[in-house]
Amino acid sequence: MKIKIERDKFQAAFQTAASVAPARSPKPILQNIKLEATGEEATLMATDLEVGIRIAVPGLVVETPGSILLSVPRVGQILREATGEQLSLESDGQSVIIRGDRSEWKLPTENPDEFPTVILFQEEKFHEVSARLFRELVRRTIFATDNESSRYALGGVLLEMSGGQIIGVGTDGRRLAKMEGPAQAIGGHETGPQTTIIPTKAMTLLERAIADSDGEVQISARPNDVLVRTPRLTVYSRLVEGRFPKWRDVFPQRSDATKVELAVGPTYAAVRQAAIATSEESRGVDFTFGGGTLTLTGRAADVGQSRVEIPIAYDGPEITIALDPKFVNDFLKVLDPGKTLTLELKDADSAAVCHTDDGYGYVIMPLARDR
Repeated sequence: MKIKIERDKFQAAFQTAASVAPARSPKPILQNIKLEATGEEATLMATDLEVGIRIAVPGLVVETPGSILLSVPRVGQILREATGEQLSLESDGQSVIIRGDRSEWKLPTENPDEFPTVILFQEEKFHEVSARLFRELVRRTIFATDNESSRYALGGVLLEMSGGQIIGVGTDGRRLAKMEGPAQAIGGHETGPQTTIIPTKAMTLLERAIADSDGEVQISARPNDVLVRTPRLTVYSRLVEGRFPKWRDVFPQRSDATKVELAVGPTYAAVRQAAIATSEESRGVDFTFGGGTLTLTGRAADVGQSRVEIPIAYDGPEITIALDPKFVNDFLKVLDPGKTLTLELKDADSAAVCHTDDGYGYVIMPLARDR
């Protein structure tokens, strides 16, 4: 095999594939990336046997088709340190030779035929959703997942797809994030309830690998795995085993709730300021609504106290609720600072429910105020 590559474009695709390859593995071959070149196309493939990726490499010339295995740490370092815009890669089956303008590296390589197969997307049933919406769905739910839970399958994002809708849900049992939006079902594709849970690692990869410019994302959920395809790449992932909590039960239907509209940017800044005077042992911040003001107070015996006020459009009865500022900030930082959100409150012991006007919902359980 012999190809010429544009270093920057190849490096970007290589780094994306490298994020899948395990740093340590009982199967050393998995610490490589497979490069397969046919005609004028080339594909990089990586897998840890749980998650796999196939990504097209732009800007190259295939002189001799073939396939080789590239060491993630060695080739990654070469791509970072090499000078010049173009490199050539050549393999004789025993080694790979990488040449630049005034540099050359010869590295041993393994048999590419022994590399595990990374599945192609050949499904006839799938949902199609805009890349921009899908990336936003992942970004707004992934932070709420919990890889340590043993009671429920919380180590990933639940995807529910049916008809013209896609819903993503992440939770760790103390807060829950839900994002929904339009999607098109192809071939009658739909998911079962509480079972299509994509691991956090795979969702992180998808957020990084997919670009808004990819246009459309195709998602096919199968009994034990999921396939995601864009024009540039295909990602395969096993699903998290187990069942997801009945997340709809977490969103209370409260006609008696108090609704407060908050500006995202000022609220985010105020919560960060109030959180300065908290500690791991006393991490709560009191949110007091009343008299046209939101007052945030934090206190910890070994740190001190904080008090921050911002004006709000609420003049009803005073309500105080203690919330973990980290959980609040995780929500606020994925929103447009120029937008607003609606916060629903009942009392100090009931969940705080946040909504935006673009299909995003967030539930936070309160902390005890005698902390």
